Amino acid sequence: MFPEYRDLITQLKGHDHHFTRLFDKHNALDQTIKNMEAGIEPGTQFEIEQLKKEKLLLKDELYDILRKASV
Repeated sequence: MFPEYRDLITQLKGHDHHFTRLFDKHNALDQTIKNMEAGIEPGTQFEIEQLKKEKLLLKDELYDILRKASV
């Protein structure tokens, strides 16, 4: 996710607790979605779609933080 901001992500994860919390939550949602789609965890198609929407909102918020921090 956001390879052009790799160094900045590392920096923010070490100093910005809000960014770290959002980043970790995004990754946890991604793993949950993958597990549901693979049948490892139970989940309906509706639940998966809801999680994908939540993950996308987090990604948008992370991107906004990264853009602001890069200037």
